[in-house]
Amino acid sequence: MLVLENVSFAPPGQGAADPILADVNLILEARHLYAVTGPNGSGKSTLAKLIMGIYKPTSGRILLDGQDITDLSIDERARLGIGYAFQQPPRFKGLTVGRLLSLAGGSRLSEQDISSLLLRVGLCPRDYVHREIDATLSGGELKRVELASILARNLKVAVFDEPEAGIDLWSFRRLAQTFRELHEQSDATIVIISHQERILEFADDIILVTEGRVEASRSKDELLAAIRDGEACRCSIATGEGTEEHVGYFRRH
Repeated sequence: MLVLENVSFAPPGQGAADPILADVNLILEARHLYAVTGPNGSGKSTLAKLIMGIYKPTSGRILLDGQDITDLSIDERARLGIGYAFQQPPRFKGLTVGRLLSLAGGSRLSEQDISSLLLRVGLCPRDYVHREIDATLSGGELKRVELASILARNLKVAVFDEPEAGIDLWSFRRLAQTFRELHEQSDATIVIISHQERILEFADDIILVTEGRVEASRSKDELLAAIRDGEACRCSIATGEGTEEHVGYFRRH
């Protein structure tokens, strides 16, 4: 279980009077998938980076299974079982996909394990084990390789920051299916920052962030009811391979 108690964050020099996030209180349970959504610039990615330790809270505490991890580094949190997938995954020229997965999973991974991970994210092992993680990989391929590395780690908390960003519709469909399988087969707490309605639909709970505050943590049914009541709007965005459903929010005054 991951707990955030009165967590606020303001960048150095900005001052606590104008935080990006203010007084966030959340309890994120194991074996649950949470979708974090809200307007651009509301603080969603900042929340993800606070969980991973990329940012340190200005105030408040973060606890993992009762242990205060507020002041722990990224490396220390990773060793405790927290993982983070970036909006734009890094590329590593000279490092192969197979080697990355071996490093992620440790010596316990066999060649068969690596092949199984690649198949789970829709990549043929024969074509990708020896591929370098460089500019020859498309955005969708890179996202799937990163997801495979997350799956390899058997995490307690897995955070995905807008996994749909920059990938084609087919790749997103495969990613969404993999998230479903990860949720069904894992004891991890899964947190996905997303505007995609397809992800909102299979989340256990939806966390709405607006203007630096957690407005609500809602079940899927409650959020869909809010959409019908006009607290949120959705739109279809055309792509080269179809349409994608996105959800946006505005505050009532």
